Amino acid sequence: MKQLHVVGLGGTVRPGSSSEQALRVALRHAEELGASTRAFAGAELARLPMYAPGGDGGGVARELVEHLRRADGVIIASPGYHGSMSGLVKNALDYVEDMREDALSYLADRAVGLVVAAHGWQAGVTTLGALRSVVHALRGWATPYGAVVNSLEARFADGVCDQPRVTQQLHLVADEVVRFGSLVAGARVA
Repeated sequence: MKQLHVVGLGGTVRPGSSSEQALRVALRHAEELGASTRAFAGAELARLPMYAPGGDGGGVARELVEHLRRADGVIIASPGYHGSMSGLVKNALDYVEDMREDALSYLADRAVGLVVAAHGWQAGVTTLGALRSVVHALRGWATPYGAVVNSLEARFADGVCDQPRVTQQLHLVADEVVRFGSLVAGARVA
């Protein structure tokens, strides 16, 4: 059986953002579980032009779509901005439209784990709901568990969270993505 591939997407343009560090914690755990990973984070996502149907978004866009096509799972991490995901994350997700004609269109048959980092619970929970709606519209399978990191209570430094329970939540997101990805990948082969 082939090695599972998990794509991480998210973060902000601010170096060391909570959402990007949370994404990287989850992806590291997916690697510990045996998956290959590729992160498309803040600085790289910032180089994506606004999505234009039928346009050429350049090298980062082509690489993002190529990795999403190969992906068995995806982990999306967004900051909570005004009750929804950031424009940076939404623009990256708009590039999934380039996969509409694929045999597995959009995010079909892919487990999608969701992580939100926000300054307070309300922004985190509403953003998690918005992400779930977009993933469903893209035919992805949002994992049952989604992690909300309240940046009022948890801090990251050098890729480590000072709250063990937050790290456990991020690991649970990765666990579900890898487990579901394994089940679906196994069913495709059978």
